[in-house]
Amino acid sequence: MADDRPLVWLPFEPAELGDPPEGLRYKTVVATGADVPASAADVQFYVPAYELGAGQGAVFAQMPRLEVVQTLTAGVDHVRDEVPEGVVLCNGRGIHNASTAELALTLTLASLRGIPGFVLDQQEERWDDGWRSSLADSTVLIVGYGDIGRDVERRLLPFEVEVLAVARTARDGVHTLADLPDLLPRVDVVILIVPGTSETRGLVDAGFLGSMKDGALLVNVARGPVVVTDDLVAALRSGRLRAALDVTDPEPLPAGHPLWSAPNVLITPHVGGATPAMWPRAYRLVREQLGRFARGEPLANVMTGEY
Repeated sequence: MADDRPLVWLPFEPAELGDPPEGLRYKTVVATGADVPASAADVQFYVPAYELGAGQGAVFAQMPRLEVVQTLTAGVDHVRDEVPEGVVLCNGRGIHNASTAELALTLTLASLRGIPGFVLDQQEERWDDGWRSSLADSTVLIVGYGDIGRDVERRLLPFEVEVLAVARTARDGVHTLADLPDLLPRVDVVILIVPGTSETRGLVDAGFLGSMKDGALLVNVARGPVVVTDDLVAALRSGRLRAALDVTDPEPLPAGHPLWSAPNVLITPHVGGATPAMWPRAYRLVREQLGRFARGEPLANVMTGEY
C-alpha cells in the first residue's frame, strides 16, 4: 500500500529533531544536480544542506511536487533565483544569530586591539608593545538592524560603547540608509549585517568609505558584494581605514588577490555561522516549520521578493 504522507528531505537524521512532527515521511538526503535520488519526484518539503551553495536548480527541477524550500542559511541570495515559481522559500532566520554576532564582536576587538599583528610578532619572537585602539568609549554603527544586528548590539553594549543603527525602514532609534552620509563621519566602527540584495549590492563604495572618519574600522559579516572590493582596497592602501572581513567579493578569495596583501585588514573565510551553536537552533526551527506544514498552518520566515 502506497504511503501518501508528504515526503520531507532533510540533510541530517530525523532523530536530530527530537520528536519529528507526525503525518510526514522523512529521508536524509544531501542532493546535488549530479546526484538526485528518484524519490525527488515525491518531495514536498526540502531542507538543503547548509554547505550547499548555488546550483540547486537542477535538484528543484526534479521535484514536481515541491511546495517548500527551507534553507539553513539566513541569506537566500545563493538560491532565491533558482526556486521554482509557486514554491515557498523560507530562510534560516535565528539559526546563526549567536555565531555571527560572536564573530562580529571578535573581528572588531581583534582588529582594534591589534591581535593579527601580535600573532605575527609572536611567530618572529618580536616584542612590540605600545598603544592600540579601544572599543570602550567608541561609537559603533550597525548597518542592518535585524535579528542578527540586535544580537550584535546586545554583545557590544557591555563594552561601554554608543551604538547607532540603520535599517531599511525608520523606527524609534533606528535610522535609514538615507541617513548614512550624516552618520558615517561620527562613528569609529561600522558593522555590516545587511542581506545580499540589489539594494545593498555595492552599498559600500568609494563615497561610503570616503565619508568614514580617518582610522575607522569596517567590519563585514554580511555579504561580499555589499562592498565594492576595488574601492576598499584603495581605501586600505591609503592608510585611512581598517577592515575586518568574514565575506569578500570574489569568494573564495583567490591567491594573489590584492585584498590579501592590503594593509590593516583581517580576513576570515566566511565562517560567521559555522559553529556548533547553529545546530540546536537549526533543529528547533526545522521542527517548528515541519509542525506548521503538517498542520496546514502558515510558515515562518517566508521570503517575499528579496526579503
